[in-house]
Amino acid sequence: MDGRFVGFVSAQDPLHGFLDRVLRERLGVRTPYPVFRVHRLSGSNEVYAYEETATGTRLVCKFFGPRFGWDRDKAAWTAGCEYEGYRTLRGYSLVGSPHHVVRPLAWERDINCVLALEYYRGDLLIRAIDRAVGGDGRLLRRRLTALAWYLATQHNRTAGGAVDFAADVSYLDDQLRVLSDRGRIGGWETDELRWLGGLWAERGHMWADQAVWLHGDATPANFLFGGGQNVGVIDLERMKRGDRMFDVGRLAGELQHAFLRGTGDPYRAEPFIGHFLWEYSCHFPDRHAAFSSITRRLPFYMAQNMLRIARNDYLPHSYAGRLVGRARELLQAVSC
Repeated sequence: MDGRFVGFVSAQDPLHGFLDRVLRERLGVRTPYPVFRVHRLSGSNEVYAYEETATGTRLVCKFFGPRFGWDRDKAAWTAGCEYEGYRTLRGYSLVGSPHHVVRPLAWERDINCVLALEYYRGDLLIRAIDRAVGGDGRLLRRRLTALAWYLATQHNRTAGGAVDFAADVSYLDDQLRVLSDRGRIGGWETDELRWLGGLWAERGHMWADQAVWLHGDATPANFLFGGGQNVGVIDLERMKRGDRMFDVGRLAGELQHAFLRGTGDPYRAEPFIGHFLWEYSCHFPDRHAAFSSITRRLPFYMAQNMLRIARNDYLPHSYAGRLVGRARELLQAVSC
């Protein structure tokens, strides 16, 4: 089982009763004296995997309480929204092979705002990225082919209504404000990047697509890969309506960040980004027209992601500066 083993759930812990109820009522698993082994997983929230020892049944729990502290209402609202997000996407037949949004099982406000989810076994995309940074890109190409198919399927099945590009410009402004507050970007840089963002808003093609249901946090940590083209989708906390390029650009930006950090050269990611975009485009009636539209809008959304990553305190200030510089180069493509 993935993660670090940290012990067992006490039979007196309210979580034990919650897990037992989920097994019985949601998974149809009954055992007279359930014992739950616990593994700590990585994640922005406290995320754990639980295995009932007698049956081998597994599930995952996310705890929102620790992040929001005293604001239990906000923690409960976030847990409930993510629960409904899974239900929404699964309603578009994104269940089973090859495209599987994990099943939400239950959530409970009074147990640290816990959200219980189906356990999906698969490899993280970051493992394929690390191999590609090291020089072997074969696995990453296969993973990106599968992920492009999944994202195109989700986006195309959920399309409807007009894109509000103003929301994406506002999100760019939010990143600039955080970077400024943390001393990672100067005043003139903020003004320049905000001005460039405004120029993008004047381009009609940035408003022309239909809105879709977005994953909202399409990073390498949130997609799991099984055999063949199977993709499992997790962490829908930031799911929202918007331009499909928000997801596509975030994944492309993450690839460029990985190669920049690992090799010092962001352009070594270009063959993989191009492969991902071309594979995504093949799920439209006119592949070439789709590819043209996507690549035209991509720089703005990649820049968004570079700025988002640059906010992280664990990154050296010098490296954050390189990310901001790359975001500037991308935004300057507005004139192309």
